[in-house]
Amino acid sequence: MKRVRLTTAQALVRYLIAQRVRIDEAEQPLFAGMFAIFGHGNVAGLGEALQQVRGAFPTWRAHNEQAMAHAAIAYAKASHRRRMMACTTSIGPGATNMVTAAALAHVNRLPVLLLPGDTFANRGPDPVLQQVESFTDPTITANDCFRPVSRYWDRISRPGQLLASLPQALSVLTDPADCGPVTLALPQDVQAEAYDWPERFFEPHLHEPLRAGPDPRQLRIAAELVAAAKKPLIVAGGGVLYAGACEMLAAFATARGIPVGETQAGKGALPWDHACNVGAIGVTGTGAANALAAEADLIIAIGTRLADFTTGSGQLILREGSRLLMLNVCRHDTVKRGAVPLQADARRGLEELSAALAASRPKTAWLAAAQARVQEWNAARDAAVAARGTALPSDAEVLGVANRVSGARGTVVCAAGGLPGELHKLWRASGPGAYHVEYGYSCMGYEIAGGLGVKMARPDRDVVVLVGDGSYLMMNSEIATSIALGHKLIIVLLDNRGFGCISRLQRACGGDAFNNLLDDAAPQVDFVGHARALGAHAEKADGLAALEPALARAFEADRTAVVVIETDPAHSTAAGGAWWNVPVAEVSTSTRVRDAHADYRRHLDEQ
Repeated sequence: MKRVRLTTAQALVRYLIAQRVRIDEAEQPLFAGMFAIFGHGNVAGLGEALQQVRGAFPTWRAHNEQAMAHAAIAYAKASHRRRMMACTTSIGPGATNMVTAAALAHVNRLPVLLLPGDTFANRGPDPVLQQVESFTDPTITANDCFRPVSRYWDRISRPGQLLASLPQALSVLTDPADCGPVTLALPQDVQAEAYDWPERFFEPHLHEPLRAGPDPRQLRIAAELVAAAKKPLIVAGGGVLYAGACEMLAAFATARGIPVGETQAGKGALPWDHACNVGAIGVTGTGAANALAAEADLIIAIGTRLADFTTGSGQLILREGSRLLMLNVCRHDTVKRGAVPLQADARRGLEELSAALAASRPKTAWLAAAQARVQEWNAARDAAVAARGTALPSDAEVLGVANRVSGARGTVVCAAGGLPGELHKLWRASGPGAYHVEYGYSCMGYEIAGGLGVKMARPDRDVVVLVGDGSYLMMNSEIATSIALGHKLIIVLLDNRGFGCISRLQRACGGDAFNNLLDDAAPQVDFVGHARALGAHAEKADGLAALEPALARAFEADRTAVVVIETDPAHSTAAGGAWWNVPVAEVSTSTRVRDAHADYRRHLDEQ
């Protein structure tokens, strides 16, 4: 057997370069490259290895470890999990900065390879700089924090362990059901250690999507349920996009006259004006989709994990007289909430279910009723985004303008606060790739870094990042990275002087405004000056009328552009929506809190 002598780090990078994927009949590298912030724990190991291959395997320098991992995760999401990135950090704070991003990828089931540096495997210099010492177990390091938020975790304490661990890591990163973050902790001495590797380990490996088909018995039961249903409703999740099942979903729903509601991750699977699309469902859902869910005798959930926002904390799905059919590639999801399981890839599952239902008639009257509700919702939506003529515009008014200006080439990116809820209900997505909202982990600080990842994956799109002042202040440094890498973003910064979304929730639960909105003593942040200092084109829109021309200039700018607008922290769209289970204090001296708790108990009783 032929062997080649390489360091552990060199072997790891060469293995990543050998991984390939076929997309639209063309082979591409599975890994687009690696984000890296170097320190003593990785600069002489992985840093040296990456420098050797920089012409074949790009390395990008970011400004924040959490942010660069967010960008990598967003890249994978925008690529529908077909391509991905790796991220490397030094030990200590560099590594633990990525833990939040690992949790985000875990919740959203998105692939990213995390390669944090680690302490010395030989323990000679212990405690090395930035080492977290355990007084009871010397094998524990800061990288053990990644264990609960990784789908696969390993510490490479000897070079040859990569021969077993890397194929396992790739099997997780490319698996449709187990997909998620992989962490390989790399002790800094092991990174630089040489080993005689079998050359065949570095032969090109082509990854193609696994398309698991349904069990015949499950398929028969599912077909009987759909055929018998008089008022079925599809709930389309992110799995529809990841499986490349959008066209199949459109054909299936159209042929059978079944309306389709969208989760946050599934939004855009059908264009907003498709005849079967009834819009967002759940806590942040449209009046049309939620009303149909209340009437439906069968919910067909496709590629969704049915989180609480989708189900209205369970009230929209678990209804007397209705059934739930779960088409999902992940076994864990198919048995949720007493569902009838149909475990399969979304596209293949729809194809075989469609064939089994070939003789069934479309539900034309049910779809017509759904379309009438959509017309009512469209009027409510247009009213929500229309200018109210107040001094400070609402989030809805701002996103209405952004939606109109961005057009069919725009991709909106958002993550946390009140904006995702307004976007879910009100943003009109032109189709797959037009909507990118991280709402599984709802992570403040994802927005700008995520926008960078989306732009890297889809350079043909106009990436429009909507971000509140709170998230912006948490993480904004990747504005500079986007300019350095030449990936232009259009950032709309909505300044409501604090955490307006949680302030509204606080008031809804009977509380007084407390610790969310900034008081008069807090400084007025010059966001325009700050963005310019990071290298961006920036300006402030003084009111809603000034927003559209400001955005037009941002779209024409030669680099990342930021448009700042002050917004109303108290106003949100009343139309649509469903109850969300947020416990209210059972005992309080406040009458408002006691009243809110009584209302909370009524909702629990309805469950």
